[in-house]
Amino acid sequence: MQGLILTQVDGPVATIVLNRPERHNSLVPELLRDLLTALEKVADARAVVLAAEGRSFSTGGDVRAFAERDGDALRDYANELVGLLGETMLAIMRLPAPVIAAVHGMVTGGSLGLLLASDIVLIHPSVTIAPWYTTVGFAPDGGWTALLPYRIGASRAAVVQYTNTPIDAETAVAWGLATRVESDVRRAAAELARTIAGQRPGAVRATKRLINGDLDAIAARLDAEREAFVRQITTPEAREGMTAFLSRAAR
Repeated sequence: MQGLILTQVDGPVATIVLNRPERHNSLVPELLRDLLTALEKVADARAVVLAAEGRSFSTGGDVRAFAERDGDALRDYANELVGLLGETMLAIMRLPAPVIAAVHGMVTGGSLGLLLASDIVLIHPSVTIAPWYTTVGFAPDGGWTALLPYRIGASRAAVVQYTNTPIDAETAVAWGLATRVESDVRRAAAELARTIAGQRPGAVRATKRLINGDLDAIAARLDAEREAFVRQITTPEAREGMTAFLSRAAR
């Protein structure tokens, strides 16, 4: 039986694949813990590709998993999930090797954090990125406030989140959220990873550290997102939003 995360090492290049396609690779604690383990295992790689199976890269936190819980159980689950997502993002950024995200299909909610934490993002023309927070009634996580405003500008980040406006592939590149559009993102990511792996490894690692900057400051902003998410998740509007969202999804 295959796990939630698949890992392959080909010489100096490692590939990590999200493998929960029946649920659009939505994020649950088990998947994130397995992803953290995979990142530890590829620490010696010179370049890493992060990809996903199925129709979507990832649709963020599994709303059904939230809706099945209430009270303290819901708060504890939200705290664990968003905390693990923050840990995963920081692990990607702290990994010595550059991480190239090969993205296709839908990217919603907290799964944007996997793109924001990656060093390079290649996206398929089919990609749509959407927050859903103000629609479902959640507070943002996954770097939507901790990292996105610094990447695309505060005004753009605000409008997208306040109005739940999707970002298409061309816009993502124009705004600096992605590197370029590729019709075969897995192949393009693998080729780029091999090119990076052929460079001087010490220089590559130093470049990544300098580009990422102060990770402690990023960790603090991600922790603020976690606290806000946990506070908001048990409000009546979040419960109403989850019920409405799941009702639409069942049609």
